[in-house]
Amino acid sequence: MTAVDLFRPSDPAFVAHPYDAYAALREGPRVQYDEKTDKWLVARHADVDALLRDRRLGRSFLHVATHAEMGRPEEPPEHAPFWRVVRSGMLDVEPPDHTRLRRLVSRAFTPRTVERMRDTVQGVTDRLVDDAAAQGEFDLIATVAEPLPVTVIAEMLGVPEADRHLLRPWSADICGMYELDPSEQTARTAVRACEEFGDYLVALGRERRARPQDDLITGLVQVVDEGDVLTEDELVGTCVLLLNAGHEATVNVTGNGWWSLFRNPDQLARLRADPALLATAVEELMRWDTPLQMFERWVLEDLEVGGVHVPRGAELGLLFGSANRDPEVFADPDTLDVGRDPNPHVSFGAGVHFCLGAALARLELQTSFGTVLRRLPGLELVEEPTWGPGYVIRGLQELRVRG
Repeated sequence: MTAVDLFRPSDPAFVAHPYDAYAALREGPRVQYDEKTDKWLVARHADVDALLRDRRLGRSFLHVATHAEMGRPEEPPEHAPFWRVVRSGMLDVEPPDHTRLRRLVSRAFTPRTVERMRDTVQGVTDRLVDDAAAQGEFDLIATVAEPLPVTVIAEMLGVPEADRHLLRPWSADICGMYELDPSEQTARTAVRACEEFGDYLVALGRERRARPQDDLITGLVQVVDEGDVLTEDELVGTCVLLLNAGHEATVNVTGNGWWSLFRNPDQLARLRADPALLATAVEELMRWDTPLQMFERWVLEDLEVGGVHVPRGAELGLLFGSANRDPEVFADPDTLDVGRDPNPHVSFGAGVHFCLGAALARLELQTSFGTVLRRLPGLELVEEPTWGPGYVIRGLQELRVRG
């Protein structure tokens, strides 16, 4: 059995613990083709970090070639509403379109905008922890981890409170398409979610044009840079991306992170005893059991990785979970160390697609972990959790705890 044979993203046992397979992959060639997934797997930190910055790769290839020219099948026409939304945001496009979109969005999504959210994030967290504490025993994911980023991004965007219950289901349905080999039912669900969310955002954007408010959608509607503005499709794609990226990862860092702490009681005790470790602890929790296990890139022109030829039209699977456990970069990488510093994990990506919302994610995570640690000092696990079925976006189904 080869190391590639150990890579089994559809196997629940692998999803629960992929790290032994990653260690075997790092011992082999620097890029290895996996026929099961039609991905060229990249497991080492140095290569993942370098390839994230390599402009011979792209999240899309449509700016340089057709599907046929890349040797890829055409997308089913019934999936068009999904791709229209996704490719109107910045994640799945490349320069110059990506450069233009990121420049425009960055003008509305500034550090000052994020800092202004600090009191809001703390207030939302306090209310959620109050509700959780009153229950005694609760699911930490459903009670705290999920509603916090949804509420915060809804506040930022300006989604009315009465509509916020729509956001989490839309986000989960859309993100299902980022898994490996999604089913046709998953695709239909994602298409429907894109259509519904898109229609909702178009209407909300038009309302903000007519009646501006102090929110991010108004900012995105009004942003102008050298005469350039976001189109209506780009507004929709950007808002969907901000919800999905700002929500799914934060939920799963919180769930995975608390499960990591419960499995490492010495580090939980250390963090409880020294709250000054909070910032490094959050970075370490993102490294040790990152929610985004794989980030894919298309090969736009032939290249070599470690002497291995990778042809144009191939798709790389950059294994973030493996890169974050690489002993060439991290001392004793399989050990959770809440004081680890420096910590050059790749969980936010790198290069032109580095996560625009990293500052907001860190604010939410530090506030969430810090508040729960402070307010529920005796928090303990009730039962061992079960991993959800997703591998690319990997998280727990629930995390039952008592305060």
